[in-house]
Amino acid sequence: MKKVLIIVSNTNAIGPNNRRTGNFLPEVAHPYAEFQRANYHVDFASLSGDTPYLDDLESAADPDNLAFLTGKGWVDMRKAVKLETVDVSQYDAIFIPGGLAPLVDMADAPLIKKVVKETYERGAVVGAVCHGPVSLLNVKLSDGSYLVNGKNISSFTTEEEDGYARADVPFDLQTALTEQGAIYHTVEPWQPFSITDGNLVTGQNPASGKGVGEKMVKLLEGA
Repeated sequence: MKKVLIIVSNTNAIGPNNRRTGNFLPEVAHPYAEFQRANYHVDFASLSGDTPYLDDLESAADPDNLAFLTGKGWVDMRKAVKLETVDVSQYDAIFIPGGLAPLVDMADAPLIKKVVKETYERGAVVGAVCHGPVSLLNVKLSDGSYLVNGKNISSFTTEEEDGYARADVPFDLQTALTEQGAIYHTVEPWQPFSITDGNLVTGQNPASGKGVGEKMVKLLEGA
């Protein structure tokens, strides 16, 4: 049985006005549903080990979101263990969902950078969606290059941020990824888009979680 570790943020507020935030529900629930359909074992971890928060509960009526909230997914996510206690080498993939939350606790966290680097370099699958690719920022590989340099990447875009949370975010994610050499890909705002480059899978926005999950499963199945 393949094993996937979902690494979630512990943040519940962002920016000068303390905007409430968390892990965006469909960005967790939709990939989780794909992993469940593939019969994978899924665990949750976070940097602090404290109970994580969810955002976008307004979308709870969506079937995969509802299944996550009323089933095993949300129960397990609330029990997310502290990342430093996890032997990440035992997992076939890691996945980092978005929401504004990871911009706060994952942009510079050394442990996240170490986990992403080691997972990527051993050939396991690394996936992230929307603001989750902030976890890829500042990750340097063993040869000293940035992980995203020369990689086909997507994330929440500058245009999307301008219409969503510009006053609350500490920096622009698209700009930051591009400055580290990412070959950046987008579609129209809020439309689903995900892309694979080797063992790296990224998605643009909340509508892209399902596609990221599907592409990760495809890699894990060797298809």
